[in-house]
Amino acid sequence: MDALADLLDGVRARSAAFCRVVLEPPWALRIADGAPLALAAALRGHAWIVPDDAEPLLLRTGDVAIVKGPQPYTVGDDPRTAPDIVVHAGNRLTTTDGRDVTAELRLGPNTSGHGPDGSAIIASGTYQVDGDVGARLLSALPPLVHVPCAAAPAPVLDLLEREVAADEPGQRAVLDRLLDLSLISTLRSWFARPDAATPGWYRAHGDPLIGPALQRIHADPAHPWTVAGLAAAAGASRAAFARRFTTLVGEPPMAYITGWRITLAADLLRGTDATIDAIARRVGYANAFALSVAFKRVRGITPRQHRDRPATTAAAFGL
Repeated sequence: MDALADLLDGVRARSAAFCRVVLEPPWALRIADGAPLALAAALRGHAWIVPDDAEPLLLRTGDVAIVKGPQPYTVGDDPRTAPDIVVHAGNRLTTTDGRDVTAELRLGPNTSGHGPDGSAIIASGTYQVDGDVGARLLSALPPLVHVPCAAAPAPVLDLLEREVAADEPGQRAVLDRLLDLSLISTLRSWFARPDAATPGWYRAHGDPLIGPALQRIHADPAHPWTVAGLAAAAGASRAAFARRFTTLVGEPPMAYITGWRITLAADLLRGTDATIDAIARRVGYANAFALSVAFKRVRGITPRQHRDRPATTAAAFGL
């Protein structure tokens, strides 16, 4: 297990909302589905993604974008085109004055638009983001991730395009898995770009000294890790290991381990009925008291207060 795999486990397409729209200029859609994360690909033509508080992004044919929500944004043929259709959760479509036009704009399975021969085809899918683990990944991403056609995961997108337009048994499960693969491939492509603000834990994964240590931590977070033990396993001195880990990851080894354990505990507190004592042992603390001390130091509240507090949207990134 590695850091990206663990974080992606909290970001999954589960009965996701897929949309394939066929459009002819001038066109613009107001995306107001509240999704924490969405993937959009220009299958034909181009599209501008226009956030309310960021610079517009041009998607050319074959480009892929990851959009971080849940704030609304506009997608159109030109940044100046005013939207006339609003996309709501579950791919419900309305005019800007609220009239439901979902049925009249439906062209086929998962496909909407004004006709089958539009000059632009945009495919998108949304992800649900579960708890603090998923939010930890979102916090590492900018509002918009753009991967040009040359680096986009073309085979996966080709499969996704064909499946979105089909109506076959088991389609929901196939689409969910293809959307997961699309996200993973797109993130890998973006992280590999020299101009990407790649998180330290991702850069460190490829380091021969720190990469294996991160894999050990994520494979067994409950192990009684020490800097000396991790350094010995890596064949380095304690000081050299700690210095390199901090430089690459952006925080000292034990701070990283504590942060990851508290993140796991936070999700277990809200996602299971396990006792705080049991959760403590699962994430590497001797008992409920030890977890409570660490949890309050990191989060400012006790595990019980976290469990009792209403869950906030993952897009709030309250880590």
